[in-house]
Amino acid sequence: MSWGQDQQIGATFAHHRGCFSTSQWPPTDQAAAFDRHALACVFYLAFEEAEAGKATATEATGLSRADLRDVMTRYFPAVPVNAFALEKLTDPEPDMEEGLLRGLLIGHARPGDPASTLFAKIIARRSLRNDHLWQDLGLFNRAELSRLMARHFPALAAGNTKNMKWKKYFYRKLCEAEGFSLCTAPSCQECRDFESCFGPEEGESHLARIKNGFALD
Repeated sequence: MSWGQDQQIGATFAHHRGCFSTSQWPPTDQAAAFDRHALACVFYLAFEEAEAGKATATEATGLSRADLRDVMTRYFPAVPVNAFALEKLTDPEPDMEEGLLRGLLIGHARPGDPASTLFAKIIARRSLRNDHLWQDLGLFNRAELSRLMARHFPALAAGNTKNMKWKKYFYRKLCEAEGFSLCTAPSCQECRDFESCFGPEEGESHLARIKNGFALD
């Protein structure tokens, strides 16, 4: 794929993000527009990581080649289906940790909504990265992640009543399912790691870093 085509593909994902941020999507389809926005954020990061040789599209997203084709066809028809050179890729193989996260999310996904299953796979894979989850998904801020969770995993999101950091919350739910506690403190308020679980999730989005000329770590 030529440099010009690469630039055009990246610009297409950026355009989808920009349309949402400036409220240019049709108001009657805000839910679908938000899904497209969230996917554009993830795919823009995946494209940048693939271009930098840090991960393939399947490795970056946790999606299979069939999933990626479906997303490109349904949400980004202007982008060539072969933008990620899918014929050269292999489907991701989740390890045990990712498999548990994926199972938790799929188990709480909105019934009958294929997009919820896609986001379950993506979130499980990106949860293994080192930054705040909203950053590793390429979203603008934590509020967008909370909106994504409420839309596609409503029961799971509703349980996060104290606004725990999402990664911490996922692992707490996994521990509860296995019948043991992640923390030995009698209550969260008395835990020495309270800020680690409930502190602010501030910082610059990864896409802003790219725009400002900083490479992905």
